[in-house]
Amino acid sequence: MSQVRVRFAPSPTGFFHIGSARTALFNWLYARHTGGKFILRIEDTDKERNSEAFLNVILDSMRWLGMDWDEGPEVGGPHGPYFQSQRTGLYRAKLKELADKGRAYEKDGAWWLRLEGARTQAHDEHLKRDYEKVDSPPMVLDDLVRGRVERAEDRDFVIFRSNGEPVFHFVNVVDDIEMKITHVIRGEDHLSNTSKHVELFKAFGVEPPKYAHIPLILKTDGPGKMSKRDKGALIEEYQQRRYLPSAVRNYLCLLGWTPADGKEVLPIAEIVRQFELKDVHQSNARFDERKMSHVNALTLRGLPAAEFAALARPILAEAGVIDASVSDARLAEVLGIVQEKVVSLEHLPEFMGFFFSAEFRKDEGALANLTKKGGDPAARVRELLPALEAAEWSEPALEAAFAAVGAAHGRKPTDYFAPARFAVSGQGGGAHLLGVLRVLGRDATLARLRAYAS
Repeated sequence: MSQVRVRFAPSPTGFFHIGSARTALFNWLYARHTGGKFILRIEDTDKERNSEAFLNVILDSMRWLGMDWDEGPEVGGPHGPYFQSQRTGLYRAKLKELADKGRAYEKDGAWWLRLEGARTQAHDEHLKRDYEKVDSPPMVLDDLVRGRVERAEDRDFVIFRSNGEPVFHFVNVVDDIEMKITHVIRGEDHLSNTSKHVELFKAFGVEPPKYAHIPLILKTDGPGKMSKRDKGALIEEYQQRRYLPSAVRNYLCLLGWTPADGKEVLPIAEIVRQFELKDVHQSNARFDERKMSHVNALTLRGLPAAEFAALARPILAEAGVIDASVSDARLAEVLGIVQEKVVSLEHLPEFMGFFFSAEFRKDEGALANLTKKGGDPAARVRELLPALEAAEWSEPALEAAFAAVGAAHGRKPTDYFAPARFAVSGQGGGAHLLGVLRVLGRDATLARLRAYAS
């Protein structure tokens, strides 16, 4: 079998949609799995809507997601140029090739592909009509995802418009031929185009590539394909919200494919190893932003401590939570107890800012819930203070102090956890409390508890 060559061919006419990113990713995964080539081709023939800014968004987003391309913009390759706007001469030459073979004809300024098959009218008669109907056998496609598909084209169709511009079907097939594409992996919504494309391959006398039409991504709520207007639909949103690119990429893999071992969070090398087109689902995938967030949280918690610290420091510095005076050792100490609970880098400053400043926001909702469940939280803190003031500052000693206070007042030790947490952090949840108190330190903890109890 010849080397696998796949392509992703976006149009630079808008922001990078999550469906486009998933299509690019499945192509990239298959290329890397098979040791093949991943080609990036830019379909920039829409002069009215093309934008260099949108092109840069596509390129930057793909790089952010870790998808490198073997041929294409900024990389080059033996089958360029990789912008359709720079391939006009080739398209006109290929049109002439079809015309010379009698497979293309001009009518009303447009060029049409003549289908093969039993004609219902003579050649001169069809020129009087908008198209010529033919009795053509159906195209039988062994789709690598959908299975056996039968489609038929029964009418000639336009391949060059009357304004001299080639249509999508024509340039798509010409470029796939010239770039030696072996597999076309694209969204199921393109399945209806495939019979036209196969007819064009036949007209050029070239064996079509293998096709794999992957499931659509449905919006979170209700029917319908996810569009660029839906919440969570643009890759740029996740960049701005400081999601981990590896987590976004990991979640995109799960939209239409399931790892063999059922695990949801995997290293990209393992995903590449497992990825097979035969395992891609036929049923449509539903986008779930909560699951995306869950995958992001799990990925964050699994980062090596040094990598987590390298990501956290600039975010905390930008938010004014820390400055250069905070040592790497002190930052690592704090991060070491919050990493297992953090859900996103976006919320890291508010999640852990109280470690570095006594001026922190108090969650009114958490206070209301605390009062509702436990009565007067300040009274619980007053009961707790003497035991903590006398305790050694280690987690076992702190745990013993909470237990002693609980026993003395006929309460569970955990009845004192939430009031103490709110007093020192202003929060209703977070990292394990005993670890928080240990890392916050004796002096800061007792000062905050006394201030709250007074």
